[in-house]
Amino acid sequence: MCLLVFAWQSHPDYPLIFAGNRDELHARPASALGFWEDAPQLLAGRDLEAGGTWLGVTSGGRFAVVTNYREGPNPKQASRSRGELTARFLRNEAPAENYIREVAQRAQQYGAFSLVIGSREALWYFSNREDAPPREIPAGIHGLSNHLLDTPWPKVKRSVTRLKQLLEHDALGSAALFQLLADRTPAADAELPDTGIGVERERQVSPPFVVNAVYGTRCSSVIHMHKHGALRFTERRFDAAGQPLEMRGFHVVGAPP
Repeated sequence: MCLLVFAWQSHPDYPLIFAGNRDELHARPASALGFWEDAPQLLAGRDLEAGGTWLGVTSGGRFAVVTNYREGPNPKQASRSRGELTARFLRNEAPAENYIREVAQRAQQYGAFSLVIGSREALWYFSNREDAPPREIPAGIHGLSNHLLDTPWPKVKRSVTRLKQLLEHDALGSAALFQLLADRTPAADAELPDTGIGVERERQVSPPFVVNAVYGTRCSSVIHMHKHGALRFTERRFDAAGQPLEMRGFHVVGAPP
């Protein structure tokens, strides 16, 4: 997933409102959003190559998402999959703070990543490319792409601004959030970050929604987590031309916190 924005502890009814696009190689196999047979409480898509997930929740209200950190055209290969970081958290009951501090101790076993985990009570963040320990995320509107949390890349700034506008007008339904994620406008060249992949490639991946025959937006996801325990998770999947394939939605009643 290469773009996510979320309103954290900023709405009277929804502690977490999340919208994100997962960008990946179209050839990499993945299953659509659903409950896992080997972990019935876990609701997520699944990477069928390594077995983990980029984004997921549980019926009990746990939440996890991971993005990679762009390090040029040929990043170093790691011994373990980043999707394991989210799946392991969602499978167990360790407090988010304890889990993410444990991850920090073995973080170099994974490729470059940024990880957000938590529940209705607290969200925690850590990156193995930031010289800083795990930290609790403060209330507010936050954004993340393939760098550190709240790095002001054009797609992040644009999407955070739009989410703030939706929050101000209490217009945070799924349709509005999917519209936010559907923005295919590239950034101006003068605004592009330099992550070592060249200006042409930076331009291609600069929109919130990336259309490319090889690597692009595979799915868009929206999550509403209610303060009383219920949550809604909706996913739209796309083909390599950016055309919709299907939409799946789940309403989980859950247990009151």
